[in-house]
Amino acid sequence: MTDMPAPEPSADPTAAAVRPAELAAYLAARMCHDFISPASAIVSGLDLLEDPSAQDMREEAMSLIATSARKLADLLQFSRVAFGASASAETFDSRDLQKLAQGVFAHMRAELEWVVEPPALNKPAARTLLNLAQMAGAALPTGGVARMRVVQEAGSVAIAAEAVGPRARLRPEVLRGLQGQPLGEGLHGHWVQAYYVHLFLTDAGGRVFADVSEEKVVFAATVPV
Repeated sequence: MTDMPAPEPSADPTAAAVRPAELAAYLAARMCHDFISPASAIVSGLDLLEDPSAQDMREEAMSLIATSARKLADLLQFSRVAFGASASAETFDSRDLQKLAQGVFAHMRAELEWVVEPPALNKPAARTLLNLAQMAGAALPTGGVARMRVVQEAGSVAIAAEAVGPRARLRPEVLRGLQGQPLGEGLHGHWVQAYYVHLFLTDAGGRVFADVSEEKVVFAATVPV
């Protein structure tokens, strides 16, 4: 797979560093934002079940609870690896990572294509893969295909996420985050995920970049083995 784009370092060395407490607050807010919608839907479904005047909506309420509970569980399992320490694991089976990504894409408009050659990935590569997959899906608000490709060569893991579809877009705050720049204008939730990817890749000796063209957004990263 020699056609994978080569990441280039793009951090601004003059950019002011984000304080750890501030970063932790943004990450917590991001995850709470993801979780609150399905959690609130579960509560709404339970309220309907308890409402004597809404017994004719019992089937709809049960469906809402089941769907929302699955979404919440999928997001929690995904976030545990993508954002958290995930216990003491230092390597992750690629098949398990695929299941985590598929769980998130089950609640997105975009479809997921997965071609990951290494059978296992170290923690920085696993985190990078999951985060770039979610970011690729988010870049396709009206649907499309997010193609994930991973190869291992020359002592490093190369990861590419290609989001192809109508109205594919990359928010400016996402690009700033990947470049290691503090948030200017835009939403913290989109920026902090990209900034977090930049931080842990830099700590691991890796790098990441993004490119935008008509109806396509490409993310690429390299991570030392």
